[in-house]
Amino acid sequence: MNELLIDNRNGNVWDLSEMVSDITWKTERIGKPSALEFTLIKNKLNKVKNFAYNSGDPVRFRYNNTNIFYGYIFSIDDGKSEEVTIKAYDQIRYLMNQDTYVFSNKTASQITKQIADDFNIQLGHITETGYRIPSMVEDGKKLIDIICKALDLTLINTNQNYVLFDDFGKISIRNIEELLVDVLVGDESLMYDFQYKRSIDDDTYNRIKLYRDNKDTGKRDIWMGQDSANIQKWGILQLYQSVDENMNTAQIREMLNQLMAIKNREKRTLNISAIGDVTVRAGCYVPIAISDLGINQPFLVDSCTHQFGGSEHTMELELKVI
Repeated sequence: MNELLIDNRNGNVWDLSEMVSDITWKTERIGKPSALEFTLIKNKLNKVKNFAYNSGDPVRFRYNNTNIFYGYIFSIDDGKSEEVTIKAYDQIRYLMNQDTYVFSNKTASQITKQIADDFNIQLGHITETGYRIPSMVEDGKKLIDIICKALDLTLINTNQNYVLFDDFGKISIRNIEELLVDVLVGDESLMYDFQYKRSIDDDTYNRIKLYRDNKDTGKRDIWMGQDSANIQKWGILQLYQSVDENMNTAQIREMLNQLMAIKNREKRTLNISAIGDVTVRAGCYVPIAISDLGINQPFLVDSCTHQFGGSEHTMELELKVI
């Protein structure tokens, strides 16, 4: 059973559960807010006295007594037809704002808390990420990009993967190892179609060069790692990037090792169409079992789209192996 509410911020809260034809809830693991899109039927709206909907109105969606989405209206698409399409985003939408920050010896968790406090964003469970980033200077950058960079640096230096998401109105950071869902998707379990792709065309590197300009010698210092076996198979795929001037040699070598571990592999993605389960969202681990591919292991959800229409609930999953 659906429950879809809109709060007009004037004391009126409207239950639209019987007035919508379709509801779509989409979550993505990195860099985007979750979105709730739904269609209102005008002839049903006309029967509700004084009903209104405006940009910024809070929206709450629950399904089968489970909290799904809490956010705010950002888009209203109206016309001559009987349908009005409304799109709402969660709080992460406010992290699309831009600003300048300078951080020193801060963890990704501390950076997130500071930004959230500056922009009046509600916080939930923030797992302490542990790794202290020597320095970050971010000039005119999106807030979400700053936080994602901090989480990426944490992954590179600790091999611990954290995800940022809005948990029903409160921003949270969790280690993905905490987010294994208790639902199997695959053969004879929810899934009705899949697509599997293997690629070295996107974010795969078998040679990595890190560099830093040496102010004392006037030369550029280089640290390099490579996998000769994979170079023989794939050719040279090189990542060339600078390192923070405050990092010491041991830290740079550790960063190089971590980058080789993360980047020096074939990227595999798996898209699944399945009967919906609301415990599945971007950023969680889902056990997958597909005998045709020889797969029986948890996958990380990069993107998840739930469709609610009448009595039907389906989901589209974009997954990757980590």
